[in-house]
Amino acid sequence: MLFNMNGTEILGLSAALVTTVANIPQTIKVIKTKSTKSISAFTYALLFTGMVLWVIYGIIENDIPIIIGNAVATLLCGTILSIKLWMLYKGEKEV
Repeated sequence: MLFNMNGTEILGLSAALVTTVANIPQTIKVIKTKSTKSISAFTYALLFTGMVLWVIYGIIENDIPIIIGNAVATLLCGTILSIKLWMLYKGEKEV
C-alpha cells in the first residue's frame, strides 16, 4: 500500500501523522495529572466535533489518511474532553 502511494497521498498521510502526534503530549499530561484547568471544554467539544466530521468525510471520500489521522486524533481529543467533562460534572476543584 505505501509503495503504491502518490505524492499527494504521502503528503496527506504525513500531515495526518504530524497533527495526530502533536496531540499525544497533551493527552498524556492530562491523564497523568488529571488536571484540565487550563483547557476549554467548549474548544475541545468543537475540536472533537470537527474531527468526527473529518472522519465521516474521509469515509465518504474513501480517503485513508483523513480517516486514520482524524480517527486517532478524535480518540486523543475525546480522552481529554471526557476527563474535562468528568471533572466539571464531579464539581471537583481542578489541580
